Amino acid sequence: MSAARVLVVEHEDGTGPAQVGERLAEQGLLTQMCRPWAGDALPRNLDDHDALLVLGGSMGPHDDERAPWLPAVRELLRQAVARDLPTLAICLGMELLTVACGGEVRRAALPEVGLCELMPLQEAVEDRLFGSLTHMGGRLRAVQWHWEESGTLPDGAVPLVTSERCAHQSYRIGTSVWGVQFHPEVLADDIRTWGTSDVGPLHALGLEPAGVVAEVARAETELRALWGAFAEQWAAIVTDPATAVPAVPAVPTPGRR
Repeated sequence: MSAARVLVVEHEDGTGPAQVGERLAEQGLLTQMCRPWAGDALPRNLDDHDALLVLGGSMGPHDDERAPWLPAVRELLRQAVARDLPTLAICLGMELLTVACGGEVRRAALPEVGLCELMPLQEAVEDRLFGSLTHMGGRLRAVQWHWEESGTLPDGAVPLVTSERCAHQSYRIGTSVWGVQFHPEVLADDIRTWGTSDVGPLHALGLEPAGVVAEVARAETELRALWGAFAEQWAAIVTDPATAVPAVPAVPTPGRR
């Protein structure tokens, strides 16, 4: 049996899959990195992939002039939802999922940056991805880095996680598509360059980049264990035979073979 293939969409340098990518590789999944910011062409469909991972970025979900590949990413997310293909959309990825499926993304009244506490909702307890985390007990903390948020979720979305400042931290569409506003993939070293590039916005929030990084570094053992297990659970969902999505049959073109 061949290894499951995950299409990973990276929106800019320094925003890779980090520990999520590491855990997927450890679980035997093959990750195909697509970096449209560096000239990579996005596939037109997901027929050659078993899962989709859409990462974050500093642009917004409607910044098509700045990032002209975003319409294609939104289309891939719509295809993933239509097929119920295992999908994990992180931060900007979740915002793209929201608008692709008819929801609304707005400027956050209270942006979240750094280590923040999450509050699982009752629906998360029975969720295939989050259920194991809620059963572990203890608090859930994750790294945040967003100035926008999903204000209105798509029709049929099931809210899973919230926080004090952001109502929609995670939701599921169908049985296999998840969006998360927070960053399960990053640790302190991954966000150092983010702090350097966002000095002005951080100062506007009363934050010092070095302090944000230091707080995340102090929680590294916790974050590595918690969100590493989360990544492994997503890998298990991707590779579960019950989750497998049949390939879309090719439609014959008249006059061609």
